[in-house]
Amino acid sequence: MSAASGFSYEEWPDGTVVVTHGSRVAARLRGARAQEFLAEARSGDPQLVMARWTGNYKRGNERTAKRHPRNN
Repeated sequence: MSAASGFSYEEWPDGTVVVTHGSRVAARLRGARAQEFLAEARSGDPQLVMARWTGNYKRGNERTAKRHPRNN
């Protein structure tokens, strides 16, 4: 199990990898995708890898959204 800032993942005995954000399940990976995820998470920054795999990462539009009239 890995936990740092927000994301964590857990490997199950059947090979499934469950990625959680806070206490909610963000992704459930099985088979080849789970193995690919584990290899990538172990070789780099796990938090960035989990954010990318779950789709929960910055999309580049934060500055534009900050200037939107709704957010003033």
